Amino acid sequence: MKHLIVCARLSFFIAMAMGANLAEAQSSLDILLQKDRSFQEKEFNQPQQYFPDVSREAQLNRLSFYKGLLEELRAIDRSALALEEKINYDLLKYVLEDRVAQIEYEAYLVPLNAEGGWYSDFLLNIQYLSFSSQADYENYLARLSAFPAYAQQQMALMRQGLEKGITAPQVILKGREKTIDKALIPGDDNPFFQPFLVMPDGIPAEVQQKLRDQARKTIADAILPTYTAFHTFWSEAYFPGSQIKIGISAQPRGEAYYEQRVQHFTTLPINADTIFEIGLKEVARIKAEMEAIILELGFEGSFSEFLSFLRTDPQFYAPTPEALLKEASYIAKKIDGKLPAYFGHLPRNPYGVSPVPEAIAPTYTTGRYSEGSPKDHRAGFYWVNTYNLPARPLYALPALTLHEAVPGHHLQISLAQELPEMSDFRRETYLSAFGEGWALYCEWLGEEMGVYANAYERFGRLTYEMWRACRLVVDPGIHVRGWTRQQAIDFLVNNTALSVHECTTEIDRYIGWPGQAVSYKIGELTIRSLRQKAEQALGEQFRLRDFHDLVLSQGSIPLFTLEEMVEAWIEKQKQ
Repeated sequence: MKHLIVCARLSFFIAMAMGANLAEAQSSLDILLQKDRSFQEKEFNQPQQYFPDVSREAQLNRLSFYKGLLEELRAIDRSALALEEKINYDLLKYVLEDRVAQIEYEAYLVPLNAEGGWYSDFLLNIQYLSFSSQADYENYLARLSAFPAYAQQQMALMRQGLEKGITAPQVILKGREKTIDKALIPGDDNPFFQPFLVMPDGIPAEVQQKLRDQARKTIADAILPTYTAFHTFWSEAYFPGSQIKIGISAQPRGEAYYEQRVQHFTTLPINADTIFEIGLKEVARIKAEMEAIILELGFEGSFSEFLSFLRTDPQFYAPTPEALLKEASYIAKKIDGKLPAYFGHLPRNPYGVSPVPEAIAPTYTTGRYSEGSPKDHRAGFYWVNTYNLPARPLYALPALTLHEAVPGHHLQISLAQELPEMSDFRRETYLSAFGEGWALYCEWLGEEMGVYANAYERFGRLTYEMWRACRLVVDPGIHVRGWTRQQAIDFLVNNTALSVHECTTEIDRYIGWPGQAVSYKIGELTIRSLRQKAEQALGEQFRLRDFHDLVLSQGSIPLFTLEEMVEAWIEKQKQ
């Protein structure tokens, strides 16, 4: 009996010590998260601070802070944390390590990519601002007035990049000045004046007129001269002096930077050579499935001839932008009706279907999800590119909808926004490997859901999967293997049914955004592998709705954290 009492006391004190360790570790982590939050608000989100300080001095100050916070984080015993706090730890470590790397590799000297940059973001962000009161308009005018100083800082960084040979590749800059041109339109047709065309009735007419006059003066005095100066800098200095070679390895420390980008975007300890080999295997597997569908359809001709047929036959293309949007809306609603059978939790915030904004459509990808905000009473939007309709095949629309709308990005992002106990840090962090991997998994899940209505749409799904598999080949091909732009375009053209226009815009995106493109397929393969592992381990106990709810239960997380969660879930289900 005495022995049992001693054991009980010992267990009690061990439990107390473990609890103390857990509380201490969690408290330390909470302090670090709050430190980071306070720093981010001070640097980027202060009231009336319309633009952050992006100067080199500010970047180096941030580097010092991030390194110090990372050192404090590594001193915390991760094993003493509960699951929720382990995810916070993993995510904060992941984010801090990347912030440090981005500054050390001087990525801030290239504040743009193939889709735009600070100069186009400012233009596009108008649609996300609220204009319901006089104060909203006055804040907007102050934002316009603050833009020239911010633009000067960004141009100074770009000049430093020119001096160091760290620039965007020249090939992706050609024609992008058209975005700048839209900001140079004089008078009330200028896009920055658009919020003043129709103003709320609650603002008195005389105040409305005063605000409009102020807007015209601010645009004339601040916006037009700034964009004119940037246009001159772009055409006379930046474009002629930018890198001719397209691969990041041609730039200082470029090869090491690419390896860092691959590990960042995949959240896994994987290198470019491994990515390339996985890509070749996936391309071969998917092509065999595509050829099986061609045989099923009874098409008489080669693989390339079938692709040519898909790219040119009018039956596969919408005659008008409205017809394309209506077809996308129909597919989206069809999928909506299937969701409860596959998900136990669905978001409250709805989504709409709309065209890609006209200002960016010519060089933009075929579709994109623009997230909503329950806090700001804004729905999410599934953007469909209606520019150049012969480049937007209808047979690929179901896969695109599954990816960008539901159960892809809208479902995943909206559920994360609505998680009740999640910190703002977690809620606002998006990891490409998880988010894009999930969305690509949803394209594959569409087969199981019965979304694809015919063999052409199933081929469209495969061509989208092939597209992501090709990325594993062309991205390292471009950045570390010396591929030319045309070689990369040809690889996409010859292996997918994407239009030549879309293949071209995609390759330009990969050139300007090293490493990001490989995250999709690696993420999808990881989620499918974890599902297969759970199915095999649980047998009849496996419930797909529960698995999906688990995957989406913690928002955007690293793949190695997801693996840990699924393994723990499997063991719990067994018990």
